[in-house]
Amino acid sequence: MARTWEANPAASFARRLGKSAAELGHSEGEEKCPDIWQLDNGDIAVIGRDLTADYGPRLPKGVSLGSDERLVVIPGNMLSAAKADIPDA
Repeated sequence: MARTWEANPAASFARRLGKSAAELGHSEGEEKCPDIWQLDNGDIAVIGRDLTADYGPRLPKGVSLGSDERLVVIPGNMLSAAKADIPDA
């Protein structure tokens, strides 16, 4: 069965959504930080901690992860800070 959506690895980073990890106090001057970016094709890239192994076995009913998917976690205030940059559907 073909997927209805496929990530395009050729898409480029277009703009950060919300504030940087440094602005939110999550970086301590390091470059390894969570982030949210809109790609030039409209898709969203999320950089976070890979907790697939921790959450995978206890996903809610009806939720699943493909073999090429990962569950990442970012600070809640990072998504809240991005709200103004995310258009309504």
